[in-house]
Amino acid sequence: MKNALFALIVGILVLYAGSGRAADLPVSEATADCLECHALIHPGMVKDWQSSRHAQMTPKQAMAAEGPALKVSSPTVPANLLGTSVGCAECHTLNPKSHADTFEHNGYDIHVVVSPDDCAACHSQEAGQYSKNIMAHAYANLDANPLYRKLQISIIGRKKIIDGKMTYAPADEATQAEACYYCHGTRLKVTGSETRETELAGELEFPVIEGWPNQGVGRINPDGSLGSCAACHTRHAFSIEMARKPYTCKECHVGPDVPAFKVYEASKHGNIFSAMNKSWDFNAVPWSIGRDFTAPTCATCHVSLLVNKDGEVVAERTHQVSNRLPWRIFGLIYAHPQPQSPDTSKIRNQAGQPLPTDLDGGFAAAYLIDEKEMNLRRKTMQKVCLNCHADSWVNGHWQRFENTIRETNADILTATQTMSAIWSQGLADFQANPFDEAIEKKWTDAWQFYANTIRFASAMAGGGDYGVYAGGRYQLTKSLLEINDWRVLQEKVAAQSNK
Repeated sequence: MKNALFALIVGILVLYAGSGRAADLPVSEATADCLECHALIHPGMVKDWQSSRHAQMTPKQAMAAEGPALKVSSPTVPANLLGTSVGCAECHTLNPKSHADTFEHNGYDIHVVVSPDDCAACHSQEAGQYSKNIMAHAYANLDANPLYRKLQISIIGRKKIIDGKMTYAPADEATQAEACYYCHGTRLKVTGSETRETELAGELEFPVIEGWPNQGVGRINPDGSLGSCAACHTRHAFSIEMARKPYTCKECHVGPDVPAFKVYEASKHGNIFSAMNKSWDFNAVPWSIGRDFTAPTCATCHVSLLVNKDGEVVAERTHQVSNRLPWRIFGLIYAHPQPQSPDTSKIRNQAGQPLPTDLDGGFAAAYLIDEKEMNLRRKTMQKVCLNCHADSWVNGHWQRFENTIRETNADILTATQTMSAIWSQGLADFQANPFDEAIEKKWTDAWQFYANTIRFASAMAGGGDYGVYAGGRYQLTKSLLEINDWRVLQEKVAAQSNK
């Protein structure tokens, strides 16, 4: 009975995935064994896989594509993977000796977490680029930076009032995993094993993985690799269309600290996307401007391989997202040139602080790209803009944008100078934690929320009111006033106390 049910399930799955051409799309014996159970207990997962390119095309067939249409970037693919659909076993049994989460499961060495190093079997260029991406290092960039850890603790730490003063203790692992490290990624560590009762196979042993589940962009995987391809290409469809639509980026870039999605949604580009995207082709590779789509999404500007109507390459595909970005605009504490290294935890300003700028706004230039590299990246991004806009429009936009960087940095300098006076007078404590007192939160809001919103509204060519009243210049000005008024009041109180 079980064998008959197995044969029926696998037959249906293969026929479905291959649109009736089962002979053209063989499923490996190992994947067939996986489907015997998982088609019953995880039908949603299997349905996603059925609709994917992985199910419908073998690597050998994919490698027959020529020129920019080629999606498999590895020059060679292991022989045992070439002739079958990319199924459960093809991903979850790769490189078993490298994975600390590998365990014996129904006769196979399986690992739970599929990593970029596994995807590199077919997508080596993308995996290599991603490893050089700031997002890939997002865990350590947060956790290995003592100043950012203080900011993190002041937000998600356990709070308790002792002797009238708020104190903070580090957040527990569960809170960290669903807060900052949801997007930055957790460190996955196998801590043991457990026995679970399963419906179809009775008792089975599984690894216990600390930090799991997580799909953060800087996740540290059990094989030591960094990141999760599924952060953008959500498993198990791993869809190009999903990665190209802005809703995927929205998961971590909705604000108020990185308000990219809400600004995009309100911009003219977002207006066009909302009205017209149903008629666009989100699966075409390469992606042709003016034929497959008529307004940019996040992927258009930052990632995708773009061609014009003549098939000429406008922008190469890249998973090193900063390749088209001269400026890092989300302001820590000021907007600044992009870092040279994706590992930003090694950056030190002139005061030895782990920041890309000094507190007076000067750049930690030794760790940041130079003007020549900035101009190269600026021109790379402008090439994309010029396929829809004239020179005068593009040049005018960039002049306004870089003026906004200067102006918001100047406002944040005013806020920081005021805070420096507060710290120097002992009215707040910089050394213990510069982010954990109410007046310091006012200062943090100024650069982390309001200056950022202004910059994103400028960078993304719109966003309507986000540059002024909707988290923009009005709130930034209000914060500067409140910080200064607090300083003046405290100085008056101190003066009265000393009489």
